[in-house]
Parts: sequence; structure tokens; C-alpha cells
Amino acid sequence: MKKLFSIALMLMVSALAFAQVKHTVTRSAVTYQIKNMGIKTTGKFGGLTADIDFDKNKLATSKIEASIDVTTVNSENEMRDNHLKAEDYFDVNKHPKITMVSRSFAAKGGNNYLGMFDITIKGKTKPVEVPFTYTENANTGLFKGSFKINRKDFGIGGNSMVLGDEATVDLLVETTKSKP
Repeated sequence: MKKLFSIALMLMVSALAFAQVKHTVTRSAVTYQIKNMGIKTTGKFGGLTADIDFDKNKLATSKIEASIDVTTVNSENEMRDNHLKAEDYFDVNKHPKITMVSRSFAAKGGNNYLGMFDITIKGKTKPVEVPFTYTENANTGLFKGSFKINRKDFGIGGNSMVLGDEATVDLLVETTKSKP
């Protein structure tokens, strides 16, 4: 009986040692900037959902899977938003979500990290490095990141001569933390 109890206790301790910190999104902001006819144009997306198992002390087993609802694109110009939802841009009827799935994380000192993510837009998946900061206190976590993508890599906007190729995406995700 003692042996069985010892084995059960060791299994429980082992499971807790590998347990990640589960994060639940409480607030998020996903914004973008791109030049259109030489003028910086901005907008935002809503509908972020995420499965975040991130522990700064266990980066090798941490993972993040997130998506945004592309139908929520908002550039504060309804005509532009409708164009962005069309086939030559995001094609929301066929591809209503943009997804990010982590491949790996690396600590860069202090609260700075680098995540390698597979980003899928319009059915095309590309690896993207996402530098971000992560800060936490007792029950909350805050992820802030910014990265650049080339819209042409994802077939967004065709061969437009007036639209810049590089878009900057900024992320802010507030979470509550819990052990699984």
C-alpha cells in the first residue's frame, strides 16, 4: 500500500511540475498600420480568441494558439472596410479567421521574449518572429508585441501600386492566470 501511495504521489508531483500557467483573455487590442498612397492608414480587428498556456519559466513547453475574426476589421471608413473584406484583400467569405500558432519561445532578457509563430491569412501560412514583452502579477498577465508582415506573402491586395507592402501589427492581450 505504501508503494502504491508513493507511486501515485510521484505521478501527481510530476504532472504539476510540467503544468503550464493557463491564461484566459480578459481584454485585447489588435491593430495594424500600412501606407496607402504614401499615407499611414490604421485599423483594428476584434474577436480575438486564444488558448494560452504560457509560463516564462517553462518556455520549451509553452504554447499559444490565437485567432481573430477578420469580419471585424475596422478602419473607421465603411467603404474601405467593405473593400478589405472582399476577395482581393481578406476574402472573409472563404477565410473569416487569421490564426497564430506558436512554434517556440526564447527569453531575451528582462520581460522581453521572442516567439516564432505560424501565421495563417487567406489559407497561406508563413513563419513570423514576434518580439513581445510579458509582465505578470499575482493573477494577471500582459502580453504586448509588434511585428511586420509583407501583405503580398498572404495574397492581400494584389499588385496594388499605391498600397505599401509592409504592414505593422500591434498586439496587446491582458489575461487572468490559473494553473490547469
